[in-house]
Amino acid sequence: MGVQNTPPKQGEFQIITKTKDLVKHTFAMTSEKRYPKKYRALTERLYDRTLEIFECISEANELDLFDAREYVERQRLQKRALTLCKTVLFLIELSQERRCIGIESCQHWTKYVLDVKYMTAKWTKQERDRRKA
Repeated sequence: MGVQNTPPKQGEFQIITKTKDLVKHTFAMTSEKRYPKKYRALTERLYDRTLEIFECISEANELDLFDAREYVERQRLQKRALTLCKTVLFLIELSQERRCIGIESCQHWTKYVLDVKYMTAKWTKQERDRRKA
């Protein structure tokens, strides 16, 4: 079961679109059909962490790169998003180990997270390089 990739809205930052796809996929993957009630804490963490990734990226994107204080906050939010991606990857791995999802689903879901993680890391590096120039 997959979520169709959302085409970016005109002018929407591509990483935001990818993050929305991750959130939608997470909600689709964590149905009660896959996760027994005893794993409710796991599904809630998956929901919360993916939504927080979206919030961090969205908020960071709203901050002014050229305002020193906002730039520092922007970097903090980008780092937080990266940390959350690592947490979600672990929770997906745990889901597979607990046999809530199969290996193929684990790999597919992991790709959604890695897309967001790598795009966030690239975004962070590009901004750091731009500030140094």
